Amino acid sequence: MSLQQHTWIFVCCLLGFAGLAVAMERAQEDVLGRRLGIRLARLSRLAGWTWLGLALLWLVAWQGWGLGLVVYSGHTSLAAGVVFCGLIVLGRRRSRCSGTRGKTHDVRH
Repeated sequence: MSLQQHTWIFVCCLLGFAGLAVAMERAQEDVLGRRLGIRLARLSRLAGWTWLGLALLWLVAWQGWGLGLVVYSGHTSLAAGVVFCGLIVLGRRRSRCSGTRGKTHDVRH
């Protein structure tokens, strides 16, 4: 397996999870300070799933179903962790800059 291919597949997974994260209202407020419109949120969600699907197809075509799914699982786990940690860091930076540290988010059901 080539390092360059793994890097590109990881980038696809990272873009996918970033797109899915930006589609969530809480992440929009934490990172952007506002909510995106419904169309942009849907487009972001679609782009996220598209990137993840592309990475899966690429890996299965390259490694076959058995190893491809295992490698895909590793890439998606790492990419999701990176995006999750990035959201935490960005949310804390934003709250520190705006002086809202320690306040809870409005929880909607």
